Amino acid sequence: MKAKPKATRKRTSQKRAKAFTGVHALLLFPSGEDHKATLDLMRRFSAGVRYAYNRLLEGQPREELKRQDSPLCAFFGLNTRYADDAVLKAKATLDSAKELGENPRKVVFGGRGLFDQLKRRHLSGKPLKRLKREWREKRQGLLYSRGDRTKGGNLNLKLLVKEGALWLRINLGDGSYVHALVKTRHPNLSALVERVHASLPYNVELSLKDGKIYAAFTWEEEPAPLVATKENGVLALDVNSDPYHLALALVSPDGNLKRHLTLSLEEVDRAPNKGAKELLLWKIAHQVVSLAEEHGVAVATERLKYLRKSRRGDGSGRAFRGKQHRFAYASLLRKVHSLARKKGVQVVEVNPQDTSTIGMLKYAPQLSLSKDVAAAYVIGRRALGFKEKLPKGYQKLLGDGAFLVQAWDFYRARAEELRTQKRNERDRSRRNRLSRELKKAQGALSLLSSPLGSPGSQDGFTEGRKRPGANAWRVLRVGTFLPLLGREVPRDLSPLKVFLHRGAWEGWKGGLGPPPGGGPKCANVHFG
Repeated sequence: MKAKPKATRKRTSQKRAKAFTGVHALLLFPSGEDHKATLDLMRRFSAGVRYAYNRLLEGQPREELKRQDSPLCAFFGLNTRYADDAVLKAKATLDSAKELGENPRKVVFGGRGLFDQLKRRHLSGKPLKRLKREWREKRQGLLYSRGDRTKGGNLNLKLLVKEGALWLRINLGDGSYVHALVKTRHPNLSALVERVHASLPYNVELSLKDGKIYAAFTWEEEPAPLVATKENGVLALDVNSDPYHLALALVSPDGNLKRHLTLSLEEVDRAPNKGAKELLLWKIAHQVVSLAEEHGVAVATERLKYLRKSRRGDGSGRAFRGKQHRFAYASLLRKVHSLARKKGVQVVEVNPQDTSTIGMLKYAPQLSLSKDVAAAYVIGRRALGFKEKLPKGYQKLLGDGAFLVQAWDFYRARAEELRTQKRNERDRSRRNRLSRELKKAQGALSLLSSPLGSPGSQDGFTEGRKRPGANAWRVLRVGTFLPLLGREVPRDLSPLKVFLHRGAWEGWKGGLGPPPGGGPKCANVHFG
């Protein structure tokens, strides 16, 4: 546990992130023609972003794409400023795909989920019309203009105060303008108006939903001087659904666990309305930041853009969507980040990839921690730059061919049983459920059949490059949890100690789940 952390880049260790503040508002147009003209501009800009994305894939430079004689200006009818902003949006999408390890050529503008639903052609009538409208709005309803101090705040999408009301002046790209009333009661509205009067920069992004145009105004605020940094350690966060709580792990600079605790979120769940829930979330955010201040440490969390998104369609992910809504996890993290930066507490965001798996396999049995505290601990160590090495017991386990064969036999039997059940099942929703479980079993077989690669980097992301071979932590998870412990997410992880320390599994008498080797009893294992 005291392994030396990998050296971090100076760029990430020395550069302080600025806090983004924003205002969301509805735009009301005086005439239908102005509204129509704005929709047309959003359509052209969205098409320009897709064009710029494809050109960036081909290697064309930004400077060439934003020229006045480029297709972005000549064909799509954008001015050079809009053209440059379209390129920036395209580049952000490209960088995000690379960082997530996705194939940039398979990015779907408008959303992969909506696209897949449309391809299935399982809807008709009004549901199909709503889906198509949502797809068009996501794909064609974008307009972005970055702020500029030298341009009076924003050149193309400029806020004006007239007779006590806030208006947005929209440049249509050809030098003509339309105006829209900004309607909002957002608590940051006064701060936005102050920026307008002071000619300070603000970014504006227009989006389309249900035929209405909404505006998001964002700007950077200089953070307070740092008083608590990761040089003294970190306070890492993770959330759990049942029981509903926030897990906190205080990690020292040498990577050891100093303290851990949980904060119940049940009161948030029982809040009578959104306002009450927001107040409680702010209260919890204050508790977290105050604890970090007390110990003089940074706050470490998942990166907001990596938070898991639920799936839609056919009831899949319905239970998780309910829990996710209940969490308001992203809202809580944003509040923690905002408050921490205002109080001079450093915020370190990491990719949470495999943190839960590593926590459950390594630290939960080793230190007798809950899976959520263990996951928070891994997040904290990753924020400090530590790389998680496989314990010798697990290395021995992965080197045991008999262990891998029994796990493979288990999932093969499971897959065969699921195929049989699917063929005999007439209920559509149950067939879909069986399909998802079958896909999991096939994924496990693929992992177990692949050569092992790196156990994972300290950063937890690939920067667009897939590491060769299967992830060793994931192989361990599929090989031990369901085949030996009987659950995808076991409640009791203490039986893993025998694997962790000795690498032994044959003759294991844990009393949980089916015996090693698979066989008919595998069919009754529940996928949790």
